[in-house]
Amino acid sequence: MKKHIILCSMIALGVACAPLAMADEGSTESHHYIKDSAITTKVKAKLAAKHLSTLTRIKVDTDENGVVWLSGRAPTQDASDLAAMIAKNTEGVNSVHNDIAVEP
Repeated sequence: MKKHIILCSMIALGVACAPLAMADEGSTESHHYIKDSAITTKVKAKLAAKHLSTLTRIKVDTDENGVVWLSGRAPTQDASDLAAMIAKNTEGVNSVHNDIAVEP
């Protein structure tokens, strides 16, 4: 069986490069994992572009259905709301669960 290694190409965004998945040809199992990682990376990149990643400690996770889960801490409710809006407006995202806590 021939294996393919798919590498991260997000060096410019400061994301560590490592193999994302190894899959047999024709396998669809890793397709979901790669798609979800791509959505997560897109959301993180958009948050960084708005400087939210330096002001907040937001964690981004995406499940196999395109649902983004935001968690962590933000300095204001506006920052939390902006992060959720950015995630919702990202290609491939079906819904967003915002569990970001606002720091007192």
